[in-house]
Amino acid sequence: MITVSDKAKDKIEHLIQDSQLDPSYRLRASVAGGGCSGLSYKLDFDNEMRPMDQEFEDKGVRVVVDMKSFLYLAGTELDFSDGLNGKGFQFHNPNASRSCGCGESFSV
Repeated sequence: MITVSDKAKDKIEHLIQDSQLDPSYRLRASVAGGGCSGLSYKLDFDNEMRPMDQEFEDKGVRVVVDMKSFLYLAGTELDFSDGLNGKGFQFHNPNASRSCGCGESFSV
């Protein structure tokens, strides 16, 4: 399962409203090769389900993950920080054995 913190939920809802997206859109979380640690996190909005997609709902936020990415993201909490030391979405991933300093890439 992928969970969402209260701060992330608020930010996602704000982004959906600002973008005037249809309620059928979900947050798509995925993993791609790249970044300084080998794998990078990716977030986008999507309104299509693909074969083998996994869908989770937490705090009213629907999150979709493809099966390959889910192998890396299972148990992850999506958070949002707006502090002075960095602003943006953060992944608290229990599967990551190492993360880069910026938090945008990881390795297992």
